[in-house]
Amino acid sequence: MVDTSVFIEYIVENGPLRGEAEELLSRGIGGEVEVFVVPQVLSETLYVASRIYRVAGVENFNEAALDYVLWISGNFKLYDPVNVYVEAGELRKSFRIALTDCYVVAAAEALNAGAVFARPEKEMVEVLGELRARGVVFLADAQRNL
Repeated sequence: MVDTSVFIEYIVENGPLRGEAEELLSRGIGGEVEVFVVPQVLSETLYVASRIYRVAGVENFNEAALDYVLWISGNFKLYDPVNVYVEAGELRKSFRIALTDCYVVAAAEALNAGAVFARPEKEMVEVLGELRARGVVFLADAQRNL
């Protein structure tokens, strides 16, 4: 289950974790690994990508962001069962992290898979151990191990 942060790292040319994001997504496209995404990540990616493209001077930044989200939805598996909504709400109450991040973690758990984020968000620091115990991994950790 891939978080918005990984998709955003992928489009930032000089992003410090772009290589790791590119490798993961390429492996997903190539069928080497299964990459899943929840609808909330698509929404968040549309918003953040639009802002990035605008700042980068892309003329049709909203269209470029929509094209990117359509590319994501065409290359990776959408996962959206109802039980994830309930679990995401429970995680939000317990961990007090962003709701979209809760959806990513809940969906990953439902699939018995890992949740992949670019790096820990500020609000994750207090619950980092609990998140890692639930299978959350960070591209930044892989970068440090290289």
